[in-house]
Amino acid sequence: MLEVPTGPAIQRPFLDAGYAVGLLAVAILSGYGVLAPDRLGLVAASEPPARVVGSISPRATDPGQAPAIPRATTAPGAASRGQSPAARESAKPDLRPATPDVALAKPDTLPPSAPRRIEPTKPLETARLTPDARPEPRLVPDVRPAPPPAKPERPRGAWSGAVSGKILDQDGQALAGASVVAGGVETRIGDDGAFTLTPPPDATLIVKRPGYAKVTVEPTPIKGPLEVVMRPHIVKAAYLTYFGFGDRGIRSRVLDLVERTELNAVVIDVKGDRGWIIYPTRVEQALAIGAQGPATLRDFDGMMADLKARGVYTIARIVTFKDNILANARPDLAVVDTRTGKPWIDRENLAWVDPFREEVWNYNIAIAKEAIERGFDEVQFDYVRFPTDGKIGAAKYMKSVSKETRLPTVAAFLERARKELGARGAYVAADLFGYTAFNENDTDIGQRIEELAPHLDYICPMVYPSGYHVGIPGYRNPVQNSYAVVRESVRLIRKRAAGTPARVRPWLQDFKDYAFDKRIFGVSEIRDQIRGTDEGGGSGWMLWNPRNDYTGAALRAKSPLAAR
Repeated sequence: MLEVPTGPAIQRPFLDAGYAVGLLAVAILSGYGVLAPDRLGLVAASEPPARVVGSISPRATDPGQAPAIPRATTAPGAASRGQSPAARESAKPDLRPATPDVALAKPDTLPPSAPRRIEPTKPLETARLTPDARPEPRLVPDVRPAPPPAKPERPRGAWSGAVSGKILDQDGQALAGASVVAGGVETRIGDDGAFTLTPPPDATLIVKRPGYAKVTVEPTPIKGPLEVVMRPHIVKAAYLTYFGFGDRGIRSRVLDLVERTELNAVVIDVKGDRGWIIYPTRVEQALAIGAQGPATLRDFDGMMADLKARGVYTIARIVTFKDNILANARPDLAVVDTRTGKPWIDRENLAWVDPFREEVWNYNIAIAKEAIERGFDEVQFDYVRFPTDGKIGAAKYMKSVSKETRLPTVAAFLERARKELGARGAYVAADLFGYTAFNENDTDIGQRIEELAPHLDYICPMVYPSGYHVGIPGYRNPVQNSYAVVRESVRLIRKRAAGTPARVRPWLQDFKDYAFDKRIFGVSEIRDQIRGTDEGGGSGWMLWNPRNDYTGAALRAKSPLAAR
């Protein structure tokens, strides 16, 4: 007879099967909880901030100490930038760090940096850019055979609504004085570095702050706040004239210095001292007055592409109120000579336009906008002042000229330029007389630090020792005291610009003295000026030589990291 067991022996297999099913269910639910919490009704409490770290190309980093290279060979060029005792300007002739790499990074990857400089409180301001009017393209049916299907490209992201975040320095501290540009609108950031804005869904964010490399953030449907980390960027530039940039030999010589030395930027005449524009322009008024000069560069876009490929920061120099072409083509816009009724001319026999006339402002701002479209990282206005050399008593303007009219006029022009150009993502700079560091008045030209600094990203004083023709307090012979003169000039301008984000980046003398002992400015004089800039608190510097013949032996060689 078959006996069937009873009790615990018959229940054991059922218990084992139950345990197995239970463990399997727990494993499945745990997997969903980790990989797809939304299917279980689980929602994350908050999104962690996404960190975007801006970096500049190795070519733009500060070089270390290394043996210097030999002096560059002599090149043909124009007269010295400073033949007049008043300043370098009376006889001067006619580089965005490389687009920052943007990468996602973890907080612990940030390198150390110098202590953060705290900037004063700035209210939130916006500047709106009016879009250019362009005709709609005519639609033409495409009757060609359909191409074979290609692999789908990764779709471009889009912002899903308001974007908020914080702008930090590389130590993770809030960075005051920065701004965010999106869709033609620039939003200034307060002291806490925080921002909230609603960009167009496909707009690229441009984050900028003087003294730092710009950071671009492509649209993405990110849910949490952004943390944008900015890297310091110190511009060290050499000047290229209207003719020098187009000359293959001169351009190659300067770019060789950029390749091998601490230089990382170039200043290029977009509209030079005579009013000629260096590339084929589309500005209607410029074409109407014949501002397309004799050295127009047809392949300018290719030359700019080469600079970008090298990681060179590009600065567009625009000579503003000294414009021989515009003054003669439009005498109604010119400073008038009361003796002749014709455009007034300076000691170089070049005419000036009237700074009071807003049509002149609009013309120069239009040229600046085009320069930004051509790829320039910064616009630098030169001769943004009233004239000093020539028969000043015979100069007639549309208004009476005094400190009360000169200074507000120059400040208003720069305010408008900064608002319109900043909304396009560019930095804005202006060249000022070196004596503005010491003078409490407007130096009789419409320039005073306190009124102009709020409208500038970079203040560029011309601190050439030869330009201080009557010396400065404590130094009767500036060319014998290059270091002290530059240091004191930069220090005082920084002090007077306190309360603004503007940085001081001076022009330094790399040409023969014309006012004192006629000495050649060589390695020691140039190194003294660079040291004076650094110790005065400057943010980089620019070398001026009207022949574009720079003293390469005075420049430190690029560090191995920067050369890669």
